[in-house]
Amino acid sequence: MIRQAYLTVYLALVLSILLSLSLALIEGARSGGIRMEAECVTDIGLNSIFAEYHRELFRQYNLFAIDCSYGGKSAAKENVVRHLKGYLERNLSVGDVVLSDWIYRDFLGMFVKDVELTRVSLLTDAEGAVFRRRAVEAVRDDVGLERMEELGQWMQVVDANELDSRDVAAEKRALEEEVWQMTEYSESEETFDDPTGHLEQIRGQGILSWVVEDADALSHRVINRDPFIENRIQRGMVSSGNFPQEDASRWDGFLERFLFQEYLFRYMGNYGREKESSALLYQMEYLIAGEDSDVENLKSVVNRLCLLREAANTVYLLSDPEKCLEAELLADALSAAIMLPEIAPLVKLIILLGWAYAESLYDVKTLLSGGRIPLVKDASTWHYGMFAAFQLSGSEDASSSQGLSYEDYLRIFLTLTDLDKLTVRAMNMVEADIRQTPGNASFRLDGCYDRLEADVRIGSTYGYEYCIQRQRSY
Repeated sequence: MIRQAYLTVYLALVLSILLSLSLALIEGARSGGIRMEAECVTDIGLNSIFAEYHRELFRQYNLFAIDCSYGGKSAAKENVVRHLKGYLERNLSVGDVVLSDWIYRDFLGMFVKDVELTRVSLLTDAEGAVFRRRAVEAVRDDVGLERMEELGQWMQVVDANELDSRDVAAEKRALEEEVWQMTEYSESEETFDDPTGHLEQIRGQGILSWVVEDADALSHRVINRDPFIENRIQRGMVSSGNFPQEDASRWDGFLERFLFQEYLFRYMGNYGREKESSALLYQMEYLIAGEDSDVENLKSVVNRLCLLREAANTVYLLSDPEKCLEAELLADALSAAIMLPEIAPLVKLIILLGWAYAESLYDVKTLLSGGRIPLVKDASTWHYGMFAAFQLSGSEDASSSQGLSYEDYLRIFLTLTDLDKLTVRAMNMVEADIRQTPGNASFRLDGCYDRLEADVRIGSTYGYEYCIQRQRSY
């Protein structure tokens, strides 16, 4: 009997130890399971949130972002919190387990205590640098850099010859004023007959209708920029994130700027390559000119293109001895006719500048028709003879395959456009296009998250609580 009593005490002690060990292991498993599930559920919830990227923004512009308005009028952080909390609660729920009320007991007893988005990054942050970065990432892997080298060479030519800043028309007007003053006091009854007068009439009337094939077929679409990001920035009505941004200056480098511009060319249209679903058909022209209508944007770009071509053609003419000699002979004849040989050098320059303008009209018309024009011409690519230029007569063949296309000249103008203006106009265009689609009337880029940080607090009916912090981005 004594031995049996010893055995009973021994078993009782052993069983108590084993039971304590088992309960400790069970509780440890519960604690570890709660921690692991809290992390897994948080990761799944955030992945689910980022799977809710704005479909139309991706379809049209290949950009991933969470629209925190979810198609509504209020772009608020609370909407994202509500969606995230919904995903967390759904993944913690055991209600979908078969016969859970009878044969299953929730071993972890977890529930969501609190969800907070501590930091967010918006596409419009850092004055649009985040938008540019995402655009660059969208095209970085499939854009050849050969075009970047070409663009660099073109910009060197433009800068070296001041093609975008030289006003040849103003130079010509100054020369004509000087000649007029000299002939006013001449004793000759003959008056100076300016051979470039017909060209100046065209300049005064506007050249758009002359250089496009069918002016009546031009787009007359107009946008109201008041509700878009540009005006909201000016009124201080733009939301901003609180993520520390990397140095935005690196996105101002030539490579990043080139890639950003190539992104714009890929996803926006221009004259001759219109994007029919867009609020404006001539989007690239809008990025350069910033006007409200397609016609005004195209007119602005055409005039600027003509000025650039006029400067480039002047550079060539002044370097061509044969064409300078032609102009000199005609100038001598015209000045001799009114007995003022001293004005011959001025008349020669007037003739050359008028000749350059006529050639520029042909160049612009060729470019808008799909042809190509070298940045600086030579004798083999020059089109008009001197007398044909004054009347704009002769062949109008626009089949040239040498030189730059219209879109190449647009690339030059984009490079010359202030980067901040280019960025905000691009964001204007994105908002305008997305708002035309069903369910997106209130879409705004400063309500689009591309990165966020969340603090999730998960509790348990067994007294445990864990705080999980996670960052996610596209």
